[in-house]
Amino acid sequence: MAKRKPIDRMLVVIFDTETKAYEGERALQELEHEGSIVVYTWAVITKNADGTTTVRQSGDPGLLGTLVGTSLGSLIGLLGGPTGLAIGAAVGYVAGGTVDVDNARIGLDFLDDVKKELLPNRFAVVAEVQEDWTTPVDTRMEAIGGTIFRRALKEVRHTVDKEEAVALKADMAQLKAEHAKAHADRKAKLQEKINQLDSKIKALLEKPKQRRLAAEAQAKAKVEILKAKAAALKAKAPARHV
Repeated sequence: MAKRKPIDRMLVVIFDTETKAYEGERALQELEHEGSIVVYTWAVITKNADGTTTVRQSGDPGLLGTLVGTSLGSLIGLLGGPTGLAIGAAVGYVAGGTVDVDNARIGLDFLDDVKKELLPNRFAVVAEVQEDWTTPVDTRMEAIGGTIFRRALKEVRHTVDKEEAVALKADMAQLKAEHAKAHADRKAKLQEKINQLDSKIKALLEKPKQRRLAAEAQAKAKVEILKAKAAALKAKAPARHV
């Protein structure tokens, strides 16, 4: 039988209590020690009554750096909604500004499904993992009472959203046409709008480059993490006698 190809996935397991969430986190670490999965990075979060999401604890992401800028960090920021994240007592991680859903590398349907279940005062273990089959995680988490969501990570988009770019450029053309015909007292206000729109267009064009650089850095880091874990397993293996 052909061996299954491991898949990088976003994993979210939701629990009713903080105690069970930490049991879930320990189970995740045990599954990795058993060789069932690879855990790149993880966090225990809670949804607060005001809609913010607090990071209670996170694993040392090692070569992945901080949660900020990773797929996991972006997902946590999106789960916090418009008000974003509160500062976690154990971690102190806060998402800054708006979070690009493309950086999370999951679909909006997945995000909506998780949000429906992650209600205020519930807790979740969120993790970026590599697994070749789902049974080990599902069996362990279901036994603790967790509700499991997972999604394979999408390829990073390195292109501009064409529809958004076309719409912004159309707005720019209209503003410039109005500016050319406007009286002196209107020109200044129109120019301010043109400058703001120009900044938005430049930011849109810059996004793919930033996504590409972040994706390349994370991909290299993951390779190093896998090498380090493989070396650690080899070191623990009993020596073979000739």
